[in-house]
Amino acid sequence: MTRAAHVVRSTSETAVDVRVDLDGYGRCEIATGVPFFDHMLDQLGRHGRLDLRVRTDGDVHVDAHHTVEDTGIALGQALAEALGDKAGVERFGDATVPIDEALVRVAVDLSGRPYLVYDADTPVELVGTYETTLTEHFFESLVANARITLHVTKLAGKGSHHISEAVFKAVAVALRRAVAVTGEGVPSTKGTL
Repeated sequence: MTRAAHVVRSTSETAVDVRVDLDGYGRCEIATGVPFFDHMLDQLGRHGRLDLRVRTDGDVHVDAHHTVEDTGIALGQALAEALGDKAGVERFGDATVPIDEALVRVAVDLSGRPYLVYDADTPVELVGTYETTLTEHFFESLVANARITLHVTKLAGKGSHHISEAVFKAVAVALRRAVAVTGEGVPSTKGTL
């Protein structure tokens, strides 16, 4: 069984094309028109060992908001589709990732219930042209559409770049652990996730 998906999302503000393979090798092709966001999505794919292709053409002449949001929606939909009925997955995953002075802890549950707890403020609001508040919004969009629970907690950090990167890398590692096939059947007393 292949655990891959392809999602296309088109609006008057963006055109998004996402391909994801949960059993990949971390091969990434990312182009959103938002350089720092591309860098973060590359971290998500590489450290999650997901083959990830993202092409987003958005109204970045306005700002990056719609591009980041719609990419999160499409990627969340692709993750949900690739996971299917979630039979055999580990379900839970967590990771604590340091990057220099920054330290971030993440926990994920492939619960079927979208919920985000995000406590990873950044001291500087811009990294390049990227508004750091968009990171939380990206994960709101991803969580809602992947139907997962995600907790993100900054334990330490002074640099917005390092904090943001630690968030994406920690989510990647936690997700990689959660989607790993380690058994049979759906890991829930309810019989479904």
